[in-house]
Amino acid sequence: MDFGYVLNLGAVSVALLIGALLRAKVPFLQRFLIPSSIIGGFFLLFFYNFAAPQLGLDSTVLDQLMYHLLNVSFIAMALRNPSDDKPKDGSGRKAFFQNVAAIFGQYGLQCFFGLLATLVMMVTVFPDLFPAIGLTLPLGFELGPGQAYSMTAPWEPLGFEGGTSVGLAMAAAGFIVGSIGGVILINIGIRKGWLDKKHAEALRTRSLFSGFLPKGGSREGSRLTSEGESIDTLSYHVALIMASYLLSWAMLTVVEKLLLLIGPAGAEIASTLWGINFIFSMFAAAIVRKIMVAAGISYTIDNGTMNRINGLSVDLTVACCLGAISLTALASYFVPVLVLIVVGIIITCFILPWYSSRLYSDYAFLRMLVLFGTATGTLPTGLSLLRVVDPDFETPVARDYAYASGMVFVFVFPLILFVNLPAYSYSQNNPALFYTMLAITGVYTLIFIAVYKILAGKKAFKKMGTFFYTENN
Repeated sequence: MDFGYVLNLGAVSVALLIGALLRAKVPFLQRFLIPSSIIGGFFLLFFYNFAAPQLGLDSTVLDQLMYHLLNVSFIAMALRNPSDDKPKDGSGRKAFFQNVAAIFGQYGLQCFFGLLATLVMMVTVFPDLFPAIGLTLPLGFELGPGQAYSMTAPWEPLGFEGGTSVGLAMAAAGFIVGSIGGVILINIGIRKGWLDKKHAEALRTRSLFSGFLPKGGSREGSRLTSEGESIDTLSYHVALIMASYLLSWAMLTVVEKLLLLIGPAGAEIASTLWGINFIFSMFAAAIVRKIMVAAGISYTIDNGTMNRINGLSVDLTVACCLGAISLTALASYFVPVLVLIVVGIIITCFILPWYSSRLYSDYAFLRMLVLFGTATGTLPTGLSLLRVVDPDFETPVARDYAYASGMVFVFVFPLILFVNLPAYSYSQNNPALFYTMLAITGVYTLIFIAVYKILAGKKAFKKMGTFFYTENN
């Protein structure tokens, strides 16, 4: 009997429980809103680097878990029924375009300056540096651990030894920057008056800081949509997700067979597509949901249950992210990774609040918090920061961001298609491919600046030296 997966899942589960307990008891962790998954992930980091090998446990299982959990997470989001609270009077249209521009800007800035920093290091002290390492900044910060792993894995055969560890380390650094930096921004916002008194009062919600609701407290999270004697609601939703995943696998398998007919070039493209399986997973989930709508049974999907499954996937992914990092592999990239983290901090902690305060016309500070959290971690990170000051999501900030994020994906899809160019520039000894990607990301950055100027209007470059612009300063 093979207990490999059970033992590894058990180790991850114990780490999550330790993280939750420490978060509930240690004031420092509460103050900086460090998620239990990150706390537990650090335990896994040391466990899998030092103790697990002695017990016969291999961290490659965590790699596989992350890959599949990422796809499950995207399927759970895509299967949800559209919200029925979308504004019908066009009042959210301005916020929609502002959010699209703000999110688009983070992709462009992180990609461009990540590659630019790589170029500087390559022409100075690290001539043999793998060119694609600069893209681990947006993969880790902007996209998250799942994508950082799945999209760096194909680079290892091309010459990026330990590439997945670098990507995962960048994702872990992003989560830490998002958690600690977010709370620092909130505290500064209260002191400087960027946050109104009503939302500042929400910080007194103690249960949020401890990570657990008080005794006797509860919140509605999901509802039953099936009779238990037939099929449990959770079983039903998991079955929908796994059926969608099976469809995604089938589609990718067919595409791979067709690409293999082309030859080696087709095989490389197929490998890349498996790395971005989460896109196909979302597409497969959309097909399943359309079928259910046509059959008149989409009402059996409960968004709350899908959110819980998504939350489970994200918690496990984040914990596995840290546990899967190889300290030995990471050691050889310590300086480049540190440089890229500093670049990421400058972009997210300084440039992002600066342009957000001038771009948004309402709820600027709250919208900035969501943007900051997702630009350093994932959407749950952004929502957790927003929940600190808007615990019941009474403002339209979360809703507006969700609508915009889907549109942004359409615009950044070309970046995903060309993401392997720097890696190919190394494997094929063709520097032109690296400069092509640098130029593409530069164009994205310029487009963002132009759109930002149009949407922000007269405020775009007003009081340049002011960190967070308000009408009162």
